[in-house]
Amino acid sequence: MHRLQGKTELVTDLDALRELYRDKLADVVRHEAGARNVRQYDANNTYQYIINREETQLSWIAKAVQELGGTVDDITEPASQAASTDPAAIEADDATRAQAFVDRWRAKAAQMNDARHGLMINVILGEMLEQKRFFEQAREGREDLLGTRSSAAGERVGSVRSTRWIE
Repeated sequence: MHRLQGKTELVTDLDALRELYRDKLADVVRHEAGARNVRQYDANNTYQYIINREETQLSWIAKAVQELGGTVDDITEPASQAASTDPAAIEADDATRAQAFVDRWRAKAAQMNDARHGLMINVILGEMLEQKRFFEQAREGREDLLGTRSSAAGERVGSVRSTRWIE
């Protein structure tokens, strides 16, 4: 057990990891909602990449929780909503939230009793800073977020649909 940022309550690694899972799950749900409004092809692909990484991170956290004898099954997925329908506003909000996540979890990572859990959190924080950079670049209108395309690919036309499946 350890103290978190001057609070008097003691928090176990299990409690902290479950809190991390909740925070990360909220990010995934928000990014899924944001991706429905960010339709520029390269920016949307970046959101899909970020969501994929976050799902991987959730699996790491869930495994760590299980190793400590806990479960994440009772953590309810938050409601899915984007902060705005304006892509630039969504990207700006996501960049701000990514930095806030890093600021909030950096000290907690250092206080983990199990060094593996602290290192896992630090890997996630590094990826969050990468996400922040992606969001900022997308907001600037950059199209080379995940790499450059060859000149043979030609000009991109159109945008991504807001829904994946049409029945």
